[in-house]
Amino acid sequence: MQVHISPSLRHVTVLPGKGVREYIKVKVASRRVSYRMLFYSLLFFTFLLRFVFVLTKVDSIEGETKCSTIGCLGKKIGPRIMGRTESKVPEVMYKILEEPMSKDELKGRSDIPQSLEEFMAKVKDDRLDAKAFSLRLREMVTLLEQRTRTAKIQEYLYRHVASSSIPKQLHCLALKLANEHSTNAAARLQLPSPELVPALVDNSYFHFVLASDNVLAAAVVAKSLVKNALRREKFVLHIITDKKTYSPMQAWFSLHSLSPAIIEVKALHHFDWFSKGKVPVLEAMEKDQRVRAQFRGGSSAIVANNSEKPYVIAAKLQALSPKYNSLMNHIRIHLPELFPSLNKVVFLDDDIVVQTDLSPLWDIDMNGKVNGAVETCRGEDKFVMSKRFKSYLNFSHPLIAKNFDPKECAWAYGMNIFDLEAWRKTNISHTYHYWLEENLKSDLSLWQLGTLPPGLIAFHGHVHVIDPFWHMLGLGYQDNTSFADAESAGVIHFNGRAKPWLDIAFPELRPLWAKYIDFSDKFIKSCHIRAS
Repeated sequence: MQVHISPSLRHVTVLPGKGVREYIKVKVASRRVSYRMLFYSLLFFTFLLRFVFVLTKVDSIEGETKCSTIGCLGKKIGPRIMGRTESKVPEVMYKILEEPMSKDELKGRSDIPQSLEEFMAKVKDDRLDAKAFSLRLREMVTLLEQRTRTAKIQEYLYRHVASSSIPKQLHCLALKLANEHSTNAAARLQLPSPELVPALVDNSYFHFVLASDNVLAAAVVAKSLVKNALRREKFVLHIITDKKTYSPMQAWFSLHSLSPAIIEVKALHHFDWFSKGKVPVLEAMEKDQRVRAQFRGGSSAIVANNSEKPYVIAAKLQALSPKYNSLMNHIRIHLPELFPSLNKVVFLDDDIVVQTDLSPLWDIDMNGKVNGAVETCRGEDKFVMSKRFKSYLNFSHPLIAKNFDPKECAWAYGMNIFDLEAWRKTNISHTYHYWLEENLKSDLSLWQLGTLPPGLIAFHGHVHVIDPFWHMLGLGYQDNTSFADAESAGVIHFNGRAKPWLDIAFPELRPLWAKYIDFSDKFIKSCHIRAS
């Protein structure tokens, strides 16, 4: 039988195959069908057949059962068209892997694979089914997780001990300077000399304040500040220390003059304001220490807690650091009372290094704000510059959640411009002490460590943002900062545990601090303080 289709597609003729001249002529409906439509129709069906063929072949390659019926094929194609895929992981694996496993179950076990290579060899040799595979995998992962947790906690504990202890070199330096102070009149000079005393309250000078009980750290800050100053004779550095460090501090700066800059060394008990009546920050610190001793239980109790995550344990260990209970860390909140005659000061932490002239800071228009600081929520270094209020305050507490925005940008202590005139018109100091008390009442549930959290609260609405050039942070707790980037900043801050005077300092960044120490000095040499 033959079929003939007329060129116009209007007639279809069917001829029998036995030579009989009979035929059937069928007239197609008068509706026109173009060649183009026929071509596209054939093309579509060809594509559809190829698509179905590819899908079935892919299924065959993946090891699935071949489909020989339209129903089976629909079951395979349907979910894909609708965007759904069926899980290929046996349910028994989910069930086993989700079951918790105690630490005691793995004690004394020597048959657990110690690495992925051992695990795969075991799987191939024993030809494990899905259930046995899951049991082996759970045992190996649980064991490695336990070991990783233990190693992390040990690392945090060792870092805590290393950062909290006073290196013997620094202890040696303080003792030798104290001895020099008692035996050498040249180490007991009045600082500054009597003729320069009026400059201490003269607002035409550039006044800097440094609170520290670390002689070597203070020496680096002072030397780097003065060495990079363009008008050294106009720089006044007020060094505040505690009673035990006063003699070594005075001896060092008596014997290591930074003239023509003016250096004042003063202990807290020398301030009239500090010796009269009750000082709120002292009362708060005494209560804070009692609460922490009861609440924390010491580093041994913290490390022994098996239920908490390593990063929580790290935060609690950090809260035990002596610097968080140091009066030197809290004293900045009383700058207006400590320096009643000054209008503006720049406050410096003792773990910073100055690398440029800081006198232009006095040209910054604070727009009536009290605190000129660098924000810490913006910057190329996402590890350091990603701090917001939620990084420091506990927003699960209703008192915090009610009063503050967790997404609000935080700022940094370490190098701050304080407009003392504007400060005296506010209730910043009162707010600071109020929130310290609230935190103590809540068993430290508003925040757990440091002076920055209450500072963020007290200075809320009183901060003027300055250029990040003036303060680069993070050199004491991460080494992502390159030497070149750090060298180009105006002030670098070794905030964090890895202080530059400790053995755990980052060796590639320490030279930026060490270059301001004269390692040939007799006190430095006799205490074996070295560049690296």
